[in-house]
Amino acid sequence: MLWYCLLCVIYLDDIKYQNPNIGINSVFTLTLKFFLLISANNPFLGDLYDRSLELAKLLEKQKKEGVTLLPFNEILYCNVGNPHLCGQKPLTFFRQVVALTEYPELLNSPNAESMFPRDVVSRSCRLLSAIVHTGAYSSTTGVKGILQNIANFIEKRDGHPSDPSTIFITDGATQSVRSILHFLISGRDDGIMTPVPQYPLYTISIKLNGGTEVFYYLNEESNWSLEITELERAYQDSVAKGVTPRALVIINPGNPTGQILDESNMKEIVLFCHKKSMILIADEVYQGSIFTDERPFISFKKVVCDLGEQVSGIELVSVHSISKGPIGECGKRGGYMELHGFSKSVIDEMVKLASFSMCPNVIGQVLIDLMVCPPVEGDESYPTYKVERDATMNSLRDHAKLLVDTLNSLEGVTCNQPMGSLYAMPRLRLPPAAIAEAKSLGREPDEHYCLQLLEEKGILVTSGNAFGQREGTYHFRSTFLPPMEKVCKGLKEFHENFMLKYK
Repeated sequence: MLWYCLLCVIYLDDIKYQNPNIGINSVFTLTLKFFLLISANNPFLGDLYDRSLELAKLLEKQKKEGVTLLPFNEILYCNVGNPHLCGQKPLTFFRQVVALTEYPELLNSPNAESMFPRDVVSRSCRLLSAIVHTGAYSSTTGVKGILQNIANFIEKRDGHPSDPSTIFITDGATQSVRSILHFLISGRDDGIMTPVPQYPLYTISIKLNGGTEVFYYLNEESNWSLEITELERAYQDSVAKGVTPRALVIINPGNPTGQILDESNMKEIVLFCHKKSMILIADEVYQGSIFTDERPFISFKKVVCDLGEQVSGIELVSVHSISKGPIGECGKRGGYMELHGFSKSVIDEMVKLASFSMCPNVIGQVLIDLMVCPPVEGDESYPTYKVERDATMNSLRDHAKLLVDTLNSLEGVTCNQPMGSLYAMPRLRLPPAAIAEAKSLGREPDEHYCLQLLEEKGILVTSGNAFGQREGTYHFRSTFLPPMEKVCKGLKEFHENFMLKYK
């Protein structure tokens, strides 16, 4: 941590300064030990996002005053996987149970049985019996009965036992990731291997904890596959620089790339981690968002347990969430992690760390319980649940195909068909004139493209540089949650004009 101490000394004279406006010494300044935070930029909050906020205000004015200020009348938010914001319908069973657990007085209403299905009432009563009250703290790692239901879900999914004492419910999967990285990283010599492209949570969290990112590249030419030779290259390059990789992050299904790993590749990855004595962090939050029958989701927990003694002693962190798939409850903040192969002493310390936040939010826990124990055939709510779930998944599948087919029809654009998750990641082969103009403006070329798409069509996507990409390549990521007919029409018109403009 010598580097940290030296930077603190450098900024020592900036710890306090006289504020001319209020006449007191200000302690918080941008340079007071904030260099880690400053370096951990959130790429979702850059120029594209700022401009979308400005355009949203203009749209409000346009609507209010009846004047034409922009060439579009709405912003199509394709930048973040936020299902309910984009019109995805909440699952009725989930919302009914939440309503009764939040306002249990409804259970005493003489009309309760006519207002709610029997299984909604019985589930709500069971949850309230375990929770007591949603406004009260729960146990540090989560409600005991809900932890047991998560363990049952994992065991049924994988065919291997799961111990509820190794499961931590958190405020979304993000909190799980941040917690485990906080534990793993003690300084710049600690590396975390992360994919490129990747969800920026990992880069941000590694920087905030003072660690070092060790990037490995997915192979776009073979549908964003992961090659063991590339893992070995990244590992050896890191060691040569004096950085020891402590963990390998795998996002499966992929974000932003939408690929699903096959079982043989997963076995290679597990064996690689075991050989290198690295923790495996499996980000599996999109396991409920699968669009292909050819490659079903298989968890890393199952692969590790199937390998048995071959990988004895391996440590695995598996993460899941209520935010994606047909549930899509991003705002309720519910996730969990299972720590497989960790010693009791380490888990005890993780419990201690979790206790500093008292407990995960209780409604998030309720929704996790519903995710791992949804209605089944024979339950009164099952027909409605099945119709809603299938409609959402069919819509996502159709939207994904429409978007990718449109992208692949455009000049200079190629896009792999996502097998899962909520995103497509097309590659842009931009004209030299467009690249030169972007660089003259101090922008990344793909960001330049995306800004013009936003300005002209009101379509907000995220430029590829936010996720990392091979040097000299350009991409953007788009969700397929909003109405895709509008998105594809606008995208096609814009791209054709863009290519003509810079020829």
